[in-house]
Amino acid sequence: MRPPLVDLVDDDSPKEACGVFGVYGPGLAVAQLTFLGLYALQHRGQESAGMAVSDGETIVIDKDMGLVSNVFNQRRLAPLTGHLAIGHTRYSTTGSSTWRNAQPVYRDVGHAEFALGHNGNLTNTSALADEAGMLEGTVASDSDLVAELLASDIRAEGGERSDGRDLEQALLRVLPRLQGAFSLVLMDEGHLVGVRDPNGFRPLCLGRLDGDPGEAGAAGGWVLASETPALDVVGATFVRELQPGEMVVIDAAGERSLRPFPDSRIDPRLCLFEFVYFARSDSRLYGQSVHLARQRMGELLARQAPLPPSAVDEAPTMVMPVPESGVPAAQGFARASGIPYGDGLVKNRYIGRTFIAPSQQLRTDAVRMKYNPLRENVVGKRLVVVDDSIVRGTTQRAVVRMLREAGALEVHLRIMSPPYRWPCFYGMDTGARSELLAANLSVEEIRVYLGADSIAYLSEERLVEATGAVAAGFCRACLSGDYPVEVPVDQRDEVLESNDMPPSGLDRALVDDDGSALAVPASIEA
Repeated sequence: MRPPLVDLVDDDSPKEACGVFGVYGPGLAVAQLTFLGLYALQHRGQESAGMAVSDGETIVIDKDMGLVSNVFNQRRLAPLTGHLAIGHTRYSTTGSSTWRNAQPVYRDVGHAEFALGHNGNLTNTSALADEAGMLEGTVASDSDLVAELLASDIRAEGGERSDGRDLEQALLRVLPRLQGAFSLVLMDEGHLVGVRDPNGFRPLCLGRLDGDPGEAGAAGGWVLASETPALDVVGATFVRELQPGEMVVIDAAGERSLRPFPDSRIDPRLCLFEFVYFARSDSRLYGQSVHLARQRMGELLARQAPLPPSAVDEAPTMVMPVPESGVPAAQGFARASGIPYGDGLVKNRYIGRTFIAPSQQLRTDAVRMKYNPLRENVVGKRLVVVDDSIVRGTTQRAVVRMLREAGALEVHLRIMSPPYRWPCFYGMDTGARSELLAANLSVEEIRVYLGADSIAYLSEERLVEATGAVAAGFCRACLSGDYPVEVPVDQRDEVLESNDMPPSGLDRALVDDDGSALAVPASIEA
């Protein structure tokens, strides 16, 4: 059996599903704009990248495994000419990490062709496949299933529509059948479409491009993107976020908004972890700055969980982040507490994505390839280490050990989100419940296991307060186990593993990345 692959960049953090991008821009270099947009969304998925481009008559697809910069170069972009494009960067949550599952997904039904990119997870994939009479293996992912349902609907409707809105009408019929999380960008030969599910689990925004006055035929256009930085990088002006349950259609006549879902299904539930970890710090969600929200998380955490009295007289104290997502919160903690801010870890940005690690020790040591302590900054100090979340604890345990070996006198962990206790079914991947540290250990047991002097998590109420959008509506299922959209029993049982939970007490075993038992020794000293 092949040893597990350790993701060195996000080895112990929640994994996002995908990033999506679309541009309608007659007279503009849409393939180059899509490349830039995907580059800005690379943090949302690193397994594959792809784009589809239309010249009004034909859709051309180019996609491959790897990072955006590895998949595309000027040679591959040059032949992708047209006025309309969509792009996708993927992290797999439903469907394996293979070229077949790279997106955009494409279908040709004879008189119509289309492509789509999907961010999120459907919760009724099996039921939809059964209803459609699809044989096992017909579709490889929930995104592939959506494409197949749309293609089947277009075929069932017969000949080509005179208005060319085959895809639009198929979406109006198919979308109400979908459940779960889905932010979609789609295209046919002449239309760009954006869709957000009725709960708005995943973000999607709309931007406006101004044409170059000095370029003939460049009349500007429209952009759809998972996050606002993708608008910024292509020079688009932010217009608005798509509303939960909204479908936007863009063509030569401009932009139209449609509502394919009944009002009874509209229930805004943006993933709370978009604010904590997933979204880029320079993004805006619910009209709020993610960077400022993360700083407020640190401020509220400082007020909620100040440092305990020191066991070391007159030892200097420093607030430091686990880079990169912990930086704004550490700044906020330092400002609210009055404790000086400093850097205690250097992050290596040039390592490969994966590392074959046949043992837990090597997986722990792999964290050292990602972070290295600044010894002169941490030696002889009490450290407040601010991080975004704890999933399995591999990173935090290694970081605490590194800092102590570098000469830190005390290490106090402060986490800018509540304990992560439940798996997500809406586009975030953390594995089974038995793999989640906080689902199996109390906060004090986690402190002992990680080897910290103290640990504190930001409360759920304060986290929502920090977003600045208290009344907007959030999904908090990963914190509470309260799932806003029903998840099939078989899917829940497979991931929750409710009948295989570790026993209580410090001698319980945590399930490691490769499925083996990782004992939590009672002898760990704080």
